[in-house]
Amino acid sequence: MTQEEKYTLAKWAMQHALDSGADDVGIIISESKSSNVDVREQKIDTLKEAIQSSMSVRLFVENKYSVHRTNRLEKKELARFIEQAIAGTKYLSPDPFRSLPDPELYYKGGEQDLNTVDPSYDQLDPKTKVELAFQVENEVYKKDDRIISVTASYSDSTNSRLMMTSNGFEGETANSSFSLYASVSVDGGDARPSEGWSERAIFFDQLKKSEVGTTALNRALKKIGQEKIASGKYDMLVENLSVPRLFSPLISALNGYSIQQKNSFLIDKLGQKVASPKLTLTDDPFLQRGLGSHLFDGEGLAAKKRLVFDQGVLGTYFIDTYYAKKLEVEPTTGETSNLIFEQGDKNLDELVKGTKKGILVTGFNGGNTNGSTGDFSYGIDGFLVEDGKIVRPVSEMNISGNMKDLWVSLAAVGNDPNLNSSWQTPSMVFEGVDFSGS
Repeated sequence: MTQEEKYTLAKWAMQHALDSGADDVGIIISESKSSNVDVREQKIDTLKEAIQSSMSVRLFVENKYSVHRTNRLEKKELARFIEQAIAGTKYLSPDPFRSLPDPELYYKGGEQDLNTVDPSYDQLDPKTKVELAFQVENEVYKKDDRIISVTASYSDSTNSRLMMTSNGFEGETANSSFSLYASVSVDGGDARPSEGWSERAIFFDQLKKSEVGTTALNRALKKIGQEKIASGKYDMLVENLSVPRLFSPLISALNGYSIQQKNSFLIDKLGQKVASPKLTLTDDPFLQRGLGSHLFDGEGLAAKKRLVFDQGVLGTYFIDTYYAKKLEVEPTTGETSNLIFEQGDKNLDELVKGTKKGILVTGFNGGNTNGSTGDFSYGIDGFLVEDGKIVRPVSEMNISGNMKDLWVSLAAVGNDPNLNSSWQTPSMVFEGVDFSGS
């Protein structure tokens, strides 16, 4: 479907909904392509390609709200679909807080290319994708007698979205992604340690295509001999890939839904110091080639660069139009973009060298956080660190505490952000964390 055809269809669907009894309407036309190749034991295990087109219709009818989605985009079928959706919406309970955003807050255009789409996406042939998956597997296939299994994969996707609302918003967004992944399990005696590694990029020519399998194997081999150690307080070093597990509850506590439901341990904390001065974080939607970059959010609100934490002081919440009305505040946005941390001057190896007694956490196993209190408990995998050296692998240990206390105890931030994610988390060090084991 051409851009002109999409705009024409969206305008027609919106007008048909208004003519059929809707008070306001939001239309989203989405198109996506994806492919995936999994290889195992030198054979193709999975080969998938998918192309999808769909329309989502947001309806505001007599103070009632509903969302409907269909992939049948022929006008005759769409007309009936919209009419039935409106009829069904009228049976719902009224919700006076549901509305489209204030038009003054919409993105107004002035195109800025954030380079989120690889224009060569459609030129990549299937043979290359298969070869890349096998290349990842071949890096480690039968390279060590302790290997039990290896799975390698290549995947890519491209998505485009056209948004339109009956109160004046029109906009388009698109992105692409390419990734390679390897998972390796090894014979570790009584246990079978496994590890994975992935590389991801928006542009195919920027995708790191070597050492994916090798890295996964080396990480798995290092876990052989894992055991519990004595319970106690240790400094906790957290590898950049694992930091999101600890950071996610902090971001969830800033969400409008959590605040309105009183399921946030950071209610009424704007402008207050809630974390260590080592925590400075910016939400930057305008990052070139950023995995979370966008000019407007899922409602059409114009994107803004926001200082989330400034030396531990909370600077903003993430609140969409609906929860802003419930909370009687101005909306910001209901979603994060690229989370960029102010970095320190040491990488993970250097942070390890500076640790007298600690545990380097490279993975979390289960556990949970209480959103309203911040109390948490997680199982961990990692390594014991003594006098600046990794001593042995550790497993079957748990950490527990409170998120507010944990982030106040942040002692160091690394200079190694994870560029394979929109949350560009660096490695971190937390002081005096409770570990329980044997």
